[in-house]
Amino acid sequence: MLSYGFIQRAFVAGIFVAIVCSLLGTFLVLRNLSLIGDGLSHVSFGAIALGLFFGVYPIYIALPVVILASLLILKLTEKAKLYGDAAIGIVSSVGIASGVILASVSKGFNIDLFSYLFGNILSISQEDVLLSVILSGVVVIVITLFYQDLFSLTFSQELAQVTGVKTNKISSFLVILTAITVVLSVRIVGIMLVSSLLILPAVTSLQISRGFKTTLFFGAIFAATSVFLGIFISFILNIPTGATIVLVNFGMFCLTYFVKNN
Repeated sequence: MLSYGFIQRAFVAGIFVAIVCSLLGTFLVLRNLSLIGDGLSHVSFGAIALGLFFGVYPIYIALPVVILASLLILKLTEKAKLYGDAAIGIVSSVGIASGVILASVSKGFNIDLFSYLFGNILSISQEDVLLSVILSGVVVIVITLFYQDLFSLTFSQELAQVTGVKTNKISSFLVILTAITVVLSVRIVGIMLVSSLLILPAVTSLQISRGFKTTLFFGAIFAATSVFLGIFISFILNIPTGATIVLVNFGMFCLTYFVKNN
């Protein structure tokens, strides 16, 4: 199986993106922002439809649009006094509605847009792999540099402010990193399943971990394992890879929950 080039590309891109998702997912879950991934994936649908409509590589359009949408969600939460889930709902509904209109104008949902909806990791190109590795590396570096500030903000915004953390700046960093990760994940598991890659490894790790760094470490292990097993199982059984990765993640969550509570 590993002799195939498309399998090798899928493993490299999938594992890099899954590890980044697990790291960011831990911060998002503990801050009750886990659904932001779902909202931003809906925005990416509209952005990808826009890219396909104009004949531009969709990821190049999706990255800036989804980053702007993530900052808009943050500003709506802070300035308009909306709860996080309400702000996410507003932005995501506008994003997916725009995508549907663009798809309709361009004679319906073509094959390319459909592949982005449900993911097609086995068809990613060398360019996709390179982009995934570079952007994943950028996300990991930023998390490492601002780890202490992110950690403080995650558990207590008030305490973080008192200790001198620039909470607005760090919150912006967090949502921007999430936006980048969501766009990268679209090719792995698809627009409809992106949030699961952010949430499941993190909550699985939280079942068995006692410290924060341990949670990050095991989350990365669970995420990488889910991609490896998901690709392997889908290749053997000839079933959709993105959905298989998500179900493997869910299976690991159920296993850790059972072990913890028995």
